[in-house]
Amino acid sequence: MNIQSHDFDPARTSAFRFTGSWREFAPIAFTNLLLTIVTLGIYRFWAKARERRYLWSRTEFIDDTLEWTGTGGEMFKGFLIVMAVLLPAILFLQFGFQAMVLRGQAAVAGTIAALIYIGFFFLAGVARYRALRYRLSRTYWHGIRGGGEPGGWGYGVSYLWRTGVGILALGLLIPWSMTTLWNERWRAMSFGPDPFEADAKAGSLMGRYFCFYLLPFLFFLVGLAFAVLTGANLGPFQLYSSSPMFTSIMFLVIVLGTYALTGLIALAYYSAYLREAIGSLRLGGLRFSFEARTGEWVMLLITNTLLVIGTLGIGYLFLAYRNWAFVIRHMEAEGMVELDSLTQSQTSAQGDAEGLATAFDIGAV
Repeated sequence: MNIQSHDFDPARTSAFRFTGSWREFAPIAFTNLLLTIVTLGIYRFWAKARERRYLWSRTEFIDDTLEWTGTGGEMFKGFLIVMAVLLPAILFLQFGFQAMVLRGQAAVAGTIAALIYIGFFFLAGVARYRALRYRLSRTYWHGIRGGGEPGGWGYGVSYLWRTGVGILALGLLIPWSMTTLWNERWRAMSFGPDPFEADAKAGSLMGRYFCFYLLPFLFFLVGLAFAVLTGANLGPFQLYSSSPMFTSIMFLVIVLGTYALTGLIALAYYSAYLREAIGSLRLGGLRFSFEARTGEWVMLLITNTLLVIGTLGIGYLFLAYRNWAFVIRHMEAEGMVELDSLTQSQTSAQGDAEGLATAFDIGAV
């Protein structure tokens, strides 16, 4: 770390520090669970706000803690508005589509359904943009908040066509679509008077992506070898007929190995993606980086799984805490920030909250 700032402790080795503990978080987690159950799920918006207030308040950046000012009421109101808009489309997919097909209007029903799904995909992009903008606008540091440009509809169009191109090009351009969308989203954001800069590149990700991309071919070869070993009817390739026990064991090993290998390679790619994406971020004189490697992600995933299983599901309440702490402890920043030059953001603090993001179950990053 190489940061200059007023009142900064030179003994610190990292710009970011998380000071929370699971003992402090436990009362919040259990109270949120109880109130969410009692209110049949409605309290989850206020639960999320309480959770964020705690996590932000235990997150230090340079010489001050973050502050979360969002409210459960904002998120609940946004969700109700979004669901009122989406409900007619959802009802059509559930009931109207079948009714039109039974009346012999299958082509029209299919066209409407396709347009609705395209619209949902477009709105998922808008939701990702607006969720980031909302979270920045409710995050304060030294009394200064973040924000972003209004709208998000243009980003929704980009999300639609860039993701579509990435998939239609046999999936080979997905890293390109992910990095360019990251850049577009963050370049529209700011904190205080400074806009974010982002210049993530897809080139460094292609090696790991190709490993994931070629997995189906590997599975085909493994399946062929399994068929040969178990005596499947493959003509000249048949070697011998194995016992049912051997066949079952081999099948189980291949299935578990397939899942494990797929998850590991996907995690390796995601780990590299986050290092590239966050490492491309700039804010004024600051440069950000993310240091978590694949092995550390694997350990987080394993310990989270063991925690949930070992506590019969109760540990699920602490996953948000553990994941946030993991991210913050692997964040880094270098450069210079002059507190005297910081001014309040001139962007409007949009009140649309995270209704779309909640409806589409979109996470923070």
